[in-house]
Amino acid sequence: MTLLVHCASSRTASLENGDLLFVTAKETGLSGAINNVTQKQETASFDHIGILEKEGNKMFVLHAAPKGGSQKQVLKDFIKDQKADGQNVVVYRLKPEYQGAIPKALEKANSMLGKPYNFNYILDENSYYCSDFIERAFRDESVFKLEPMTFIDPKTGKPMLSGKNFIKRKI
Repeated sequence: MTLLVHCASSRTASLENGDLLFVTAKETGLSGAINNVTQKQETASFDHIGILEKEGNKMFVLHAAPKGGSQKQVLKDFIKDQKADGQNVVVYRLKPEYQGAIPKALEKANSMLGKPYNFNYILDENSYYCSDFIERAFRDESVFKLEPMTFIDPKTGKPMLSGKNFIKRKI
């Protein structure tokens, strides 16, 4: 069952509260690894998601990101950051029968701001990764089904452990 409708317009004036902003995936590093284990369709290749919130004439993206954790970012800055990384933003909108969940989801998303990014991708209540953040925002309305992140290659069934798939970072 499809819950989303793709919005082809790139104009921000047509954006609405609750629109989901998907960021196209890179082919290398952590982005490539996430894409390799989560991509379900040949045509879609995304590695990040946020939800749009409008406050008067201002637009924000609520999302969980490695830089800044769970945050509320000005839409223009969000788009600029993605473009700087060579990525694009694609907008999807919930179908009308699911739009009633948006106000409560935005309230929940705002309550989760300030938590750190979950670099372990193991679900917990003190940090979030992007899809976990969105699923939790909509959880009470059961709009999305969470599929916990793993780094198991769906083609081989084995962990993706090669150095080309990960970014080394110091702890």
